[in-house]
Amino acid sequence: MTQSPIVKSFWDETTGSWQYVFHDPATMKGAIVDPVLDFDPQAAAILTGNAQRILSYIADTGIEIVWILDTHPHADHLTAAHWLKDKLGAPQAIGEMVTGVQRLWKGIYNFGEDFPTDGAAWDRLWADGECFMVGEIPVTVMFSPGHTLASVSYVAGDAAFVHDTFMMPDSGTSRADFPGGSSAELYATLMRILSLPDDTRLYVGHDYAPDGRAAACWATVAEHKASNIHLKDAPSEDEYCKIRDERDATLPLPKLMLAALQINTRGGRMPPAEDNGRSYLKIPLGYFEPR
Repeated sequence: MTQSPIVKSFWDETTGSWQYVFHDPATMKGAIVDPVLDFDPQAAAILTGNAQRILSYIADTGIEIVWILDTHPHADHLTAAHWLKDKLGAPQAIGEMVTGVQRLWKGIYNFGEDFPTDGAAWDRLWADGECFMVGEIPVTVMFSPGHTLASVSYVAGDAAFVHDTFMMPDSGTSRADFPGGSSAELYATLMRILSLPDDTRLYVGHDYAPDGRAAACWATVAEHKASNIHLKDAPSEDEYCKIRDERDATLPLPKLMLAALQINTRGGRMPPAEDNGRSYLKIPLGYFEPR
């Protein structure tokens, strides 16, 4: 019998990001997925409103958090994983290919030789197919590249947290044009996720609530097969990549990307303080072409 976790979703309207807490009702053990640390780019201020909402929910429901999980180093928001680890004492984890993302962005930002690229900022680096338990619910790690080269999904019973792979069916799928991304790899990932049982709930990383509808966070595998605007006609890899690449060429970079990757490649930590005790962010002038 497939286990069914209880899932609580939290939407960050500013970045269109979904954050999740799921737990096993039998043991009340749970995990956090992709928490958001708020960032005000005009003031370069770090805020914790989203993370505080998650803490309040955990306290009110009596969940014991045993893992804090990121699916990948996000480009559109800062991760609150390390902040929540300090508050809850739970370990934080991500896929093992994050070391490739660290090496890639180390070069883009020209970080010094002391910038670590070994994944040691996380307590655990998951391998594809690895399984761990949240209470009595088995969670399988599914390598899910395409949006980034390091992305993973977490399949927890009949729920799968698939981050920036699928959007909601009326929005299609996620972009694949960031450094290290690949529309062909994303297509393979989408097909792999669609091989899950039809009643699997796919919890997405983002929703931008098109046409004024309410923000939504999940649809089943069967619903995506039937109505996802990028996949319902069963496109070939070449057909999908053409659609995806043409669409991506029109999209601006996420507003917070150049700030977020400096934090997220450190597992949610700020850059080391300089001799005045303050941390600073770097901007690689001219690296990205205007769109």
